[in-house]
Amino acid sequence: MSALQSMLGIELPVIQAPMAGVQDEVLALAVSEAGGLGSIPCALLSSAQLESALGRLASAPRPINLNFFCHSMAAPDPVHEQRWREALAPYYEEFEIEAPEPTTAGARQPIDEPTVALLEQYRPKVVSFHFGLPSPHLLQRMKAWGAAILASATTLEEGRWLESNGADVVIAQGIEAGGHRGHFLSPDLACQPPTCELVVQLSQALGVPIVAAGGVASRTDVEALLDAGASAIQAGTAYLLCPEAKTTAVHRTALRQASTDTAVTNLFSGRPARGLMNRLMRELGPLSDLPPAFPWASQALMPLRARAEALGRDDFTPLWSGTKPGSFRNVDAAAVTRELAGRGGSFGIT
Repeated sequence: MSALQSMLGIELPVIQAPMAGVQDEVLALAVSEAGGLGSIPCALLSSAQLESALGRLASAPRPINLNFFCHSMAAPDPVHEQRWREALAPYYEEFEIEAPEPTTAGARQPIDEPTVALLEQYRPKVVSFHFGLPSPHLLQRMKAWGAAILASATTLEEGRWLESNGADVVIAQGIEAGGHRGHFLSPDLACQPPTCELVVQLSQALGVPIVAAGGVASRTDVEALLDAGASAIQAGTAYLLCPEAKTTAVHRTALRQASTDTAVTNLFSGRPARGLMNRLMRELGPLSDLPPAFPWASQALMPLRARAEALGRDDFTPLWSGTKPGSFRNVDAAAVTRELAGRGGSFGIT
């Protein structure tokens, strides 16, 4: 067993990526029961929802990773918000719905003092972060109760920063990874290398364990990343078709289409994230200056997404995916975990 596996209390070098909107603790518990590390995305949870989840997880026999965001909240910009709504106006008209009133509800929130105080009551063993790390005093509170701290890096520079600022494990998020890019030092996507290259850079430069994330679709991918210097892998897209996931019907359908392209887009949240191409991305361009700053872009899209999904369409749905969609089938999370770890039969179609 590796030092990382001992630190995280896992039998297999497999971490299920936290994926807001498509999972809850059911998926996380299934992965952990199979010997990997299940994760819970917490950035969209209210205090009451987080407390409820912590209560349900308190009796879990194995550690569960709790994931939080560390972004700086941009103030809502009425001028930019109006420009975004004007860009979406033809879609409101097409689907015969009224544009929603501006709101700050449902926005992704960064971790804060009250959240850490709540966590302290339960003392989770594993906590991870996207977009950097929390303030030093909050981080030290978590480390003081024995939490292992994981954080995402998209470049060598970010990995070095994370290690020097208290991360116990660095997640090498290659450009192939689905979902939000974890960058926090520079937004330049051209500086973010592929997963295997990033793993080599980080494993040679850092003294903490490296977890590889992005482009993990088979045991062959896992073996290549472990050979490159990773101590474990983190997979997200591989779990989206599992029955334990809450992936929507339109998202599942899109994932099964092997020919679907992916692109990094900021249309759905205001921050770059990789997903399957859909109508909104094709017609407005994946990367655009139209959406308001993160996390204020999604509110104006909510009624459009709801109406389109009710019609079986994915026009306005964020279809988060890594660069290997179409590589998976509907099997349970335990089977995916074991296959990635080399302990079971093939779950994919590749």
